[in-house]
Formats: sequence, structure tokens, C-alpha cells
Amino acid sequence: MSPHTTPDSSRGPDDVDRTAAARGGVYALLARVFRDPDEEFYDALTDGTLDATLTSLLDDSALDVATPTLSTTDDYDTLCARYNDLFVVGFSEVVDPMDGTMSSQGPAVPLYESDYRPNVSWNDVNLDLARAYEYFGVNVDQTDRDNHDHLRLELEFVGYLCRQAAVGHTDLHRARLDFLDRHLRVLAPGVEKRLESEPGTGIYGEFASFLDRFSRADVDDLAERFDGGETG
Repeated sequence: MSPHTTPDSSRGPDDVDRTAAARGGVYALLARVFRDPDEEFYDALTDGTLDATLTSLLDDSALDVATPTLSTTDDYDTLCARYNDLFVVGFSEVVDPMDGTMSSQGPAVPLYESDYRPNVSWNDVNLDLARAYEYFGVNVDQTDRDNHDHLRLELEFVGYLCRQAAVGHTDLHRARLDFLDRHLRVLAPGVEKRLESEPGTGIYGEFASFLDRFSRADVDDLAERFDGGETG
């Protein structure tokens, strides 16, 4: 996801809202978690870099959310296989061998918001997201060829709103609250609940639980500041 515009570079470090910037950093880190793991990500996970980065961001976020246990005994190939088994690979079986009828299911834990919105059409979910991304000046990278409702893209977008708020666009705090309420706070609890029912989730169960708790705390804080009470 890339912005149409860039932040105001004339602002000095003392002008930056460190709390909003830190929350944006957390969302950006989580966006990296929920995509195919590469060796750079694996190294950061196993050498403590990811843990140290997240701990530092949480310290600056002004949210009381415990850091997940960021350790794994998986080797790189096992981590990749775990990601694919949970989030990518579906399941197919022959229902009727006489005519070759197949039954197919998606991955155990879909990473798309529309999979957790049974009463809303895929088109409506993705159209709403496309309009939101366009309105706030960002494009989905066309080389990814992914739907607008993928968890990674929603996390990148929320992180972008945080970073823009951090450099002076304070009206975007309320926009973030609205987006969290209508989209990410539907998807994050859905992913976390699905992972709870799956065996062998490894580090991804930890991250999903943390995402649910962090996004909920962010929403509650924003609602308290702008709407005077808790929300989703």
C-alpha cells in the first residue's frame, strides 16, 4: 500500500505525536506478521529484534497491552509451512467418485474480512474499503493482486492513518476510530477466534491474540477521547 502524498517534512521531531507514531509502528509490524514469512522476518523473530521493537513501540503507545511471547522453536521451513497451513492452503476431497464431484474449503483461518461478514456481500465490503483507501490517498500495490479486505492491507492502512495523525493531521484520529469500528474490529476478533480452535498455531496464535487486544485498546482509548465511551 503506497500513499499518494507524503508527510510534511518541515515538521521537526518535537512536533511529532509519539503516541500516534508508536501505534502506527505496531500496526505496521503486525502487517508484516500476517504475510508470507521471509528469511528476514524469521531472523528478526528468532534473534530478538522483533521482540525488542514491539516492546519499545508499546512503551510509547500509552496503551496497557501486554507484549506477546515472541519466541519460536520452528525452523524457517516449519514456520513457512505453518503459515501456509493456517492461512493459505484449503482442503478438497472427492464427494462422489462416480462423477468426480469435489468438495472444497478455504484455508482454516481466512485473512479476509468478507469471510467474517456473512450478512454483507464480498463486493460491498471491498468497495467500501476501496473508497476509504482512495479517499485518504493510498493505493493498493497492484503487483500484490490481493483483495482490499486482506488483513495485511487493513493493518497497513490503519498504520498509515496513525502516522499521518502523528505529523499533524489530528482529524485522522476520528477517521481511524471509524475504520477500526467498521472493519478491523470485525476481522481481528474473527481471526483470533478461528486460531483458538486450530491446533499447532505456534507464534501466529500469539500474534492474533495480541492484535485483538491491541486494536480493542486503541478503539477504547479513541472512543473515550472522542465519543465519551467504549465501543467495539
